[in-house]
Amino acid sequence: MALSAPRRAGNTRRLPLWRSSAALHAAMAVSGLVMILFLLAHAYGNYKVFAGRETFDGYSHFLLEMGEPIVQYSVVLWVIRIVLIVSVIVHIASATVLWKRMRRATGGRGSTRYRTTKNRRGVQRTYSSFTMRWGGVVIGLFVVYHLLHLSADNVIHPGGASTSPYERMTAGFSIWWVLASYTVALIALGLHLRHGFWSALASLGANTSPTRRRQFNVVASVLAGVITVGFLVPPFSIYFGGVGQ
Repeated sequence: MALSAPRRAGNTRRLPLWRSSAALHAAMAVSGLVMILFLLAHAYGNYKVFAGRETFDGYSHFLLEMGEPIVQYSVVLWVIRIVLIVSVIVHIASATVLWKRMRRATGGRGSTRYRTTKNRRGVQRTYSSFTMRWGGVVIGLFVVYHLLHLSADNVIHPGGASTSPYERMTAGFSIWWVLASYTVALIALGLHLRHGFWSALASLGANTSPTRRRQFNVVASVLAGVITVGFLVPPFSIYFGGVGQ
């Protein structure tokens, strides 16, 4: 794989390595994997809602106290937040630059996808790959709403304002449209993860053979399913009465 971006016609100057398409693909892959690790940890934390208000609110408070007394209150949490913010910015910026380069290289027609005999048009793309761009937009918009609902103090409070994270979560997910919007966003996330995880491994050079690619396809599907279902279980349990307020 080349480590520098293709030359433009009439221009022999090469872009620096960090701006090459290969570097941007790698940056997208690494930033995506960082966010996947966060999602797994976040999904685990959500299950503490089943243990009741005291446990869930205690866990929320623990996140603010991590690292004390070695570091000050909430410093570790802010470090995690900064790493995630940087990962999101790198991911979006890299995707945007690569998309613009692809459009420019194909005269605005887009890529030809994967050549195949399985499609009458001679190209193949999974639904996950087809929805990557707009699925990412849906996820981004939902993350903003989700943070304002459950992380910020009562900026958005469907079901009623409360200083208790447990009460905000259970009251919010007792409303059908909150649950519906969460479900749509999680489905978009699952599709994004399904193709994104496989693409990340390809960008990092792990997909080295047809057998390895098939194996990673299975792993990507399982990972996407686990995260999607894992995030949906607590809110559906709240809505259908499995978790009390």
